[in-house]
Amino acid sequence: MERIIIGVDPHKLSATIEVVDDHERRLGHGRFTTDKAGYTAMLTYAKAWPARTWAVEGANGVGRPLAQRLLEGGEDVVDVPAKLAARVRLFDTGHNRKTDAHDAHSIAMVAVRTQGLRMLRPDGELEALRMLVDRREALSRRRVQTVDRLQALLAELLPGQAKKDLTTGQAKRMLASVRPRDIAGRTRRRIAAEELAELVAVESKMKKANAELKVIVLARGSHLMDLRGVGPVVAARVLADVGEVARFADRNRFASWTGTAPLDASSGEHSRHRLSRAGDRRMNHMIHIAAISQIRLDTDGRAYYRRKRAEGKRPLEAIRCLKRRISDAIYRQLVTDAAAAAAAAVKAPDAGPGGHRGASHVSSAAGSNPLTSASDQPLPGPAPTTLRRTATTRKTHLHATG
Repeated sequence: MERIIIGVDPHKLSATIEVVDDHERRLGHGRFTTDKAGYTAMLTYAKAWPARTWAVEGANGVGRPLAQRLLEGGEDVVDVPAKLAARVRLFDTGHNRKTDAHDAHSIAMVAVRTQGLRMLRPDGELEALRMLVDRREALSRRRVQTVDRLQALLAELLPGQAKKDLTTGQAKRMLASVRPRDIAGRTRRRIAAEELAELVAVESKMKKANAELKVIVLARGSHLMDLRGVGPVVAARVLADVGEVARFADRNRFASWTGTAPLDASSGEHSRHRLSRAGDRRMNHMIHIAAISQIRLDTDGRAYYRRKRAEGKRPLEAIRCLKRRISDAIYRQLVTDAAAAAAAAVKAPDAGPGGHRGASHVSSAAGSNPLTSASDQPLPGPAPTTLRRTATTRKTHLHATG
């Protein structure tokens, strides 16, 4: 039976599709709303082609809700990177002007012409993990905003006594030491007390979220938290966004995806490399958190950072070297965990929820695009070293890494 590709340009309120066959002949097209009626109409329209595969652009971004609905309905779905769709649109049309119809056509063409696109699969546990870590990160942003407001109020109530890293205990003592008598001062103190109460509540929620994430990460058989500087939030984000580590050919591809691989910018007799702005910036931030945690504590990462500084590298350059080192360590741990899960699955096919199908090329819908262009190919990373922490020091790093 001939394979049919349905290219989907997804938006929050609508989805534009184009149906093509293996010979790139257009068989149909349409625009549907994403509400229940529109989604049902789109599926009804697609039933004319039984051997269909949905190609959704950005299945980890704006296309995630639609991709998840299709997966839950038993449909075959592949993820099309936006970068590849943009290239096809430029080559096919001679310009890069975007319309929903052009986008749907380009997405379908990518799926027809490209081998090795990620075939998504439903994974409810990873989807739940993604939602929980998103919630934890939102709480962290909310805490920062609350602390900023509270510091501004305390600076007015107690001039010259501002704290750089304000804790709830310090704020309580500072607030208890002031008793303004004018109406403006009393109002300022009351608002500060309300901000402090919100800060206490947010930190309590963050603590509970950390504990919940830690339980889920360990339940999946992950040992990411054994790495120095990697706490439950970083580990959960890595698991949720990576999905299946088997979709990365090697640590270099993984480093390209995390944005920790420097790019060759050599010219003539001058050999140099520049910072890569490509890759998943959220994952890059997680690795940055781990790097800063290692530098602050007495770790092998700190010693490595100091060696790079002694070699003449600037602080940011040395941090980038350490981040690549951590990226490699995370990749190795993911591969090790996947192999262990695969071996356990062979022995006990009905084993618990921790299985990462390490030998599979089918990726979770919670993952992100690992594909890079030829110009984004990474350089070889530093030699591997031990970046693990002992069980007795793990608790110390959990608070530091969130």
